[in-house]
Amino acid sequence: MKKFYFLLLGLFLLNGVNAQIVNIPDANFKARLLASNSNSGIALDLNGVNYTIDANNNGEIEVNETINVGYLSIGSSNISSLVGISNFINLTYLRCEENQIYSLDLSGLTNLINLDCTHNNINSLNISSSNNLERLRCDYNQLTQLDVSNMPNLQELFCSRNYITSLNISGKPNFSQLDCRFNLLTTLNLSALPSLTYMECNNNQLTTLDISVLPNIGFVECGQNLLTSINIGSTELYILYCYNNSLTVLDLSGVEINDLICDNNQLSSLDFSSTDFLGTLSCSNNLLSGLDLTGQRFLQYLDCNSNPLLTTLLIKNGSIESDFLDFSVNPNLNYICADESQLTDIQNLIATYGYTNCHVNTYCNFHPGGTYYTISGENRVDMNNNGCDNSDILFPNINYNVTSGTASGNFISDTSGNYSIPVQSGTHTITPILENPSYFNVSPASVVVNFPAQTSPHTQNFCVSISAPKPDLEIVFLPLQPARPGFDAKYKIIYKNKGNTIQSGTVNLAYNDDILIYTNGSPFIDGLTTNNLSWNFTNLLPLETRVITLTLYVHSPTGTPPVNGGDILNYSTSITSAATDETPNDNTFVYNQTVVNAFDPNDKTCLEGTTISPAKVGDYVHYMIRFENTGTFPAENIVVKDMIDLAKFDISTLVPIKGSHSFVTNITAGNKVEFIFENINLPFDDANNDGYVAFKIKTKPTLVLGNTFSNTASIYFDYNFPIVTNTATTTIAVLATQDFVFSNYFSVYPNPVKDVLNITAKETIEVTSFNIYNTLGQLVMVIPNAQNIRTVDVSGLTYGNYFIKINSDKGTSNTKFIKN
Repeated sequence: MKKFYFLLLGLFLLNGVNAQIVNIPDANFKARLLASNSNSGIALDLNGVNYTIDANNNGEIEVNETINVGYLSIGSSNISSLVGISNFINLTYLRCEENQIYSLDLSGLTNLINLDCTHNNINSLNISSSNNLERLRCDYNQLTQLDVSNMPNLQELFCSRNYITSLNISGKPNFSQLDCRFNLLTTLNLSALPSLTYMECNNNQLTTLDISVLPNIGFVECGQNLLTSINIGSTELYILYCYNNSLTVLDLSGVEINDLICDNNQLSSLDFSSTDFLGTLSCSNNLLSGLDLTGQRFLQYLDCNSNPLLTTLLIKNGSIESDFLDFSVNPNLNYICADESQLTDIQNLIATYGYTNCHVNTYCNFHPGGTYYTISGENRVDMNNNGCDNSDILFPNINYNVTSGTASGNFISDTSGNYSIPVQSGTHTITPILENPSYFNVSPASVVVNFPAQTSPHTQNFCVSISAPKPDLEIVFLPLQPARPGFDAKYKIIYKNKGNTIQSGTVNLAYNDDILIYTNGSPFIDGLTTNNLSWNFTNLLPLETRVITLTLYVHSPTGTPPVNGGDILNYSTSITSAATDETPNDNTFVYNQTVVNAFDPNDKTCLEGTTISPAKVGDYVHYMIRFENTGTFPAENIVVKDMIDLAKFDISTLVPIKGSHSFVTNITAGNKVEFIFENINLPFDDANNDGYVAFKIKTKPTLVLGNTFSNTASIYFDYNFPIVTNTATTTIAVLATQDFVFSNYFSVYPNPVKDVLNITAKETIEVTSFNIYNTLGQLVMVIPNAQNIRTVDVSGLTYGNYFIKINSDKGTSNTKFIKN
């Protein structure tokens, strides 16, 4: 009987424990728990299966019913208190987001791994016993402090939009994500977090940030702080948002950054040389003076507006910033370097922004933007007809036609005989084009190269063999500077063996030694006679060019005889040899130079003068472009751009003659010629700051009497605004050659004239005769022995235009008049 009594007592006590009811004062919390069932998703058991907490359906939550709950989702339930939650001792995942909880005590939940209590009003969170916590979300609350120091397994922490003043997350080997935005943090210790890859700590009060201790960090957003420095180091960082701070320096040398947003700082420079994968850059409202993005072939988004010190923007990178491009509100921006395909769009933006001192071109480098490939080699002339080898001479200045699909251009190499052509991906056909193709044979005639299938640089040499003997010499006279009264004038005589035979002979220069005094030259003269200098040459090889440099002193206005501004100096240089020349017309070169008192150091001259005769139509005319570095620093690169008028010139005949420094020539877009002087570092001191380029080109044979052809060049010194030269205009006229400027010595009136044409001399000059021609070049009147004649009766002439030519002791000159 006694044993039976104790047995009943034990059963009663056990049932009392099992039936113990959990105290849950918050009715909404209790209602949410009671709503759990096999389909609700509110609770999961320890096996992850939907679970009905009120298993006996008695409307109460009992202790024995809570211990089987592993997951609990009670968000958005208007709960203000979670008293009673401590009985869920096996709970690993708790979601109580979007309620009205003010205080959350989870001290009894030692198995908790994942907690989401976002969007509440929590000002106190006790998770001191949750040592196994791996993921904590407590965003959008009222927390002022958060202690996670005893959670070695923590992997993710999201605590944004609170009032937390300090946070210690160091020493967590598996910690990978941190979001502590919109708090009051002044420091952030990130040591011993080897797995951290993602961090948002923007909108705090941080003054410094060291992420160099995070070897695997990939994403950092730290904008809207008080940062004056960020230590990045060598990490895996690829996205950095550090806008709205006080950064003066941002060292990206150790990272492959993809996206950078650093607006509203005080950065004076950004160096992206260590990355090739930048896709987004927003750096507005800084103090940048220059921005070099030439290596960023994946750039799609660029915003660099409002940098008041920005002067240069280099975005020639093979990528079209198609997502977004803004360089507005940069009042000092004066140079943009971009890809050829972008130039028009950027020019339109420059106009939209109202920039008047900003220009755009491609000249920050001289290869295509982005990924490019190189075809290079050398050209030799097989002099001994046994195949080309290193003993054969090099062939300089070869013109290569480069065709890729429908695009075509020309590249003319320098004088070295070597070439290097940069191209983009695709199939390219390279064909050497010779000035005199009948003199030589080229092997191979052309070559096809496909990139990236073939290795770059691709080496392709060309061997040039000689056909039947063709002796052909050429000579050109170049004025290196204007002639001024009382000063030295320097000249170069360029002579070349265009043919395929070795030649020897003589170069002669005829000039007026009454007013020009030879002072020095190189090489030294071999002959000096009245009005003539001569130099002998031997063994001038095929395609070899030699140069004679000489200096002549020009008489002053007080000399005897005097030289004044407006006078014309006549030069005639010629080259002769024992052979019969194939093209004798270019064995003589006549240059008539007008004396000036002042001059523009950057100019363009047609060496044939302002007129040519109809007989010269379809033949070569020669141009010289002179430039001078008037700045205060050496000019590293200089480009002379010449837009050729295809209606007047045959651009396929363009041949560079000589330059002051090594250069190559590009011909693109049908008529754009660029003479590229790369890495010449032209000095700025007056004795060494000059340069030039000379070329020849044939006029169209369809030009007729009275037509004109003009040429202007733009000269680019590094990143500076181009200097546009004068326009050199030449007219096809009957009386093409003049020895002096007519208007400096004579005036004729009235013009138009009906009966008597008056001729008044302005300077002392001895007239010998007058000739009058019609516009067809026919002589219609001659007045001989005209020393004292100052009027001419033209009443017998029919109506029309005429030319009067005056022959004098200073030579000949002419002017036009109209007969009514």
